[in-house]
Amino acid sequence: MSARLPLFLRQLRRPLRPPGPPRRSRAPCRASSGSGGCGGGKGPLGPRRLQDSQAGSSRGPGSLAPPARGSIVREVIQNSKEVLGLLQEKNPTFKPVLAIIQAGGDNLMQEINQNLAEEAGLNITHICLPPDSGEDEIIDEILKINEDSRVHGLALQISESSFSNKVLNALKPEKDVDGVTDINLGKLVRGDAHECFISPVARAVTELLEKSGVNLDGKKILVIGAHGSFEAAIQCLFQRKGSMTMSSQWKAPQLQSKLQEADIVVIGSPKPKEIPLSWIQPGTTVLNCSHDFLTGKHGYGSPETQFSGLIAEEDVSLLAAALRIQNMVSSGKRWLREQQYSRWRLHCLKLQPLSPVPSDIEISRAQTPKAVDVLAKEIGLLADEIEIYGRSKAKVRLSLLERLKDQADGKYILVAGITPTPLGEGKSTVTIGLVQALTAHLNINSFACLRQPSQGPTFGVKGGAAGGGYAQVIPMEEFNLHLTGDIHAITAANNLLAAAIDTRILHENTQTDKALYNRLVPLVNGAREFSKIQLARLKKLGINKTDPNSLTEEEINKFARLCIDPSTITWQRVLDTNDRFLRKITIGQANTEKGCSRQAQFDIAVASEIMAVLALTDSLADMKERLGRMVVASDKNGQPVTAEDLGVTGALTVLMKDAIKPNLMQTLEGTPVFVHAGPFANIAHGNSSVLADKIALKLVGEEGFVVTEAGFGADIGMEKFFNIKCRASGLVPDVVVLVATVRALKMHGGGPSVAAGVPLKKEYTEENIQLVADGCCNLQKQIQIAQLFGVPVVVALNVFKTDTRAEIDLVCELAKRAGAYDAVPCYHWSIGGKGSVDLAWAVREAASQRSRFQFLYNVQLPIIEKIRTIAQAVYGAKDIELSPEAQSKIDRYTQQGFGNLPICMAKTHLSLSHQPDKKGVPRDFILPISDVRASIGAGFIYPLVGTCSPAPGVVPLVFPSGEHPSQMSTMPGLPTRPCFYDIDLDTETEQVRGLF
Repeated sequence: MSARLPLFLRQLRRPLRPPGPPRRSRAPCRASSGSGGCGGGKGPLGPRRLQDSQAGSSRGPGSLAPPARGSIVREVIQNSKEVLGLLQEKNPTFKPVLAIIQAGGDNLMQEINQNLAEEAGLNITHICLPPDSGEDEIIDEILKINEDSRVHGLALQISESSFSNKVLNALKPEKDVDGVTDINLGKLVRGDAHECFISPVARAVTELLEKSGVNLDGKKILVIGAHGSFEAAIQCLFQRKGSMTMSSQWKAPQLQSKLQEADIVVIGSPKPKEIPLSWIQPGTTVLNCSHDFLTGKHGYGSPETQFSGLIAEEDVSLLAAALRIQNMVSSGKRWLREQQYSRWRLHCLKLQPLSPVPSDIEISRAQTPKAVDVLAKEIGLLADEIEIYGRSKAKVRLSLLERLKDQADGKYILVAGITPTPLGEGKSTVTIGLVQALTAHLNINSFACLRQPSQGPTFGVKGGAAGGGYAQVIPMEEFNLHLTGDIHAITAANNLLAAAIDTRILHENTQTDKALYNRLVPLVNGAREFSKIQLARLKKLGINKTDPNSLTEEEINKFARLCIDPSTITWQRVLDTNDRFLRKITIGQANTEKGCSRQAQFDIAVASEIMAVLALTDSLADMKERLGRMVVASDKNGQPVTAEDLGVTGALTVLMKDAIKPNLMQTLEGTPVFVHAGPFANIAHGNSSVLADKIALKLVGEEGFVVTEAGFGADIGMEKFFNIKCRASGLVPDVVVLVATVRALKMHGGGPSVAAGVPLKKEYTEENIQLVADGCCNLQKQIQIAQLFGVPVVVALNVFKTDTRAEIDLVCELAKRAGAYDAVPCYHWSIGGKGSVDLAWAVREAASQRSRFQFLYNVQLPIIEKIRTIAQAVYGAKDIELSPEAQSKIDRYTQQGFGNLPICMAKTHLSLSHQPDKKGVPRDFILPISDVRASIGAGFIYPLVGTCSPAPGVVPLVFPSGEHPSQMSTMPGLPTRPCFYDIDLDTETEQVRGLF
């Protein structure tokens, strides 16, 4: 037998390794380059390529003369290689991976597959199981491969007894390159061959016959000893060729008569000795498939050279292996096609709007959200790319960005607003209404990206922040309460760093250099060793040593002491609860702290710089680097002290490793939403995370839309979105949706003051054209601010039930005159996405225009000039005025090398100026800068706007907590009647009540 094998296969017959137990391995056996893995191309077998000259075989006189098998195989492999090459022209890093699960020690087919894959340019992963592996163990491996997005095809090389229905149908049909699953077989039988994978063995049989000159039309074909998927596939293929097929097992009583009738005999399993060869009629074409291509076992029970017209099993096996490779390329092609833009097959949820509109939580509770894994699958996420939290929310892994890196981004839409009333003008509601309109009503892929709300205002005065009416994120209570714990992770990380600062001061104050060093670098099992982060500190200090015992006394002092100046500490502890009594505290009063007490404060958790870092990072590695360079204080020489200096960077990253993954939720109409990060819009940049935006832009595809929101008015949130977030992300916005309300415009036109919890005056509930017209100056100014950045503006007028048609028409007309691309009234609050279809069309048309996006300033400008540019171009100030402290800080940051960071102005959101009561468009004012701080990890300088300097260590911040706007604090307080009076839990149904 072996003498008849081509040189290629005879080489493969050589022993691959010394005999031993089967290997269990999940490592790739061979890369397409031929390097690495077991049985590499430069191993004992040497480099092997198919050569036509090796393809001949010796045959008896009068035997059927098929074309040289090497030529057929080479043709298939060359075709596969060319197709793959075309795919890789557009996707240079793409290389399909075939996984083979083998239970047993025969490596013949492993080597054949590896060599052919190498020829075609594929990779192979070989999973070797013990021969006695049970059904559950095999299925477990199959399920792992099913969910591995790096693998595009899966084949089984297991014993015949293991081929149960349960095992075969555990394979994902789209990865079943051997065509053994019921779904692939069903499609073949139904006539949908172009939509399925066909058994390579069955295809090899028909192609060898046809290329041997056999006309199959009208032929009687007997398939003996075949079973399962191969039997079904081969019969189906022959019938499609016009053949009459019969099937029989070797011990069937009618076998001899069937053999005498057959023109072609296909042998599917080894011939028993008791069946005489004489039963096969002279001139019959015989194809031997008795080498079980899937199991790797051989049946050489008869001298095959006795047959007349024989096509031997090695011909079938080798061609089948090549056709499997062809199926692999097809699988890769389909996978790539699926990664490209396509409209989601999204099952949208139906709304049944009621009038009057119920409370937000009643609306939320009336809608049953889809299971989040169903939503994830609908938008193209793989099962291994999500981590499910309960039924309705999940985290999305960052590996998705690598998988979709060649996918074109969708359109990037920012929702901003005019200068708001204290009640807010509905930017979140417009954001949700817009994506509901795009996806649920226009069948356009779209994603909303929102910030996670702080629980402080949820239990304070503002309530929930999931949108409102029939444009919400659901479930509302899960959105507003805890979500997946990101803010808690930030709290833990922030407070660990705060504890590290004070603890370090204590230990440095109470220990000698030697004692401190011995504790920082302890003796463990008789040896000292620097940790990785300590080695980084040594390098920063210019100490090029790695042996802890080799440091001099001076170097020990330099390494062990940070010499933090307590009066310069800017890092505060945080809590996600409104608690005014933590605004100023004294810490370290216990006797155990040995007199190391100081005044400090708590901020609300979302004011932490770690939140800003989370929002601006673009990878886990980038987040770790940003966390490490956060400046927490200065030393006694005026140099910055960082989290990296304290040795806590790695621990902070561990605490934040899950928080970095965006949270997937859905709208009332079942469209996808990312909820991730929640930085304040004045002290920080007030936008959701860069990562959420980047992932969403890939998922929606080139023709889709990602709609994200910027906090407060366009002068604050939008300006920071452009100058800070877009610099960090490299993303270019396509359209600004500017949200306005008749109510806010009347306020800017001279209407009475508006306050939370106080009924609106009649000017706001009755038609007043003059107030609206006068107030449109603020809308016009905000449009002009957006135009500074070269981005088209669509005005979304968020309509309330008290607005009149005349007021609505006037606002839209004046907005267009001011340069808006379009202005559209929106009714999503009362009827859902249907009420924002006109807005969706307007945004789509505006996004088709050419973007001329530009930054407002060059970051290389001096800090003062960047501040002045924002004050004059955006706020309309005549000039700026720096306090001595602000000037001193600017000089220090410039000297420390931080002068090239963008600017994040901390300013009231209630006016374009620094005075909250100045409405409309204030002019000719001097903008006072009382102080300047730095968030080096997040990557910005933040000037504090205002005439009153805050207490040491307190960063001014406007917070909508019901307090007077001039009260500036990073820790809001509770009002007289907080929201928690209305919040309760039904202990029988476990439903939350009272959120709004």
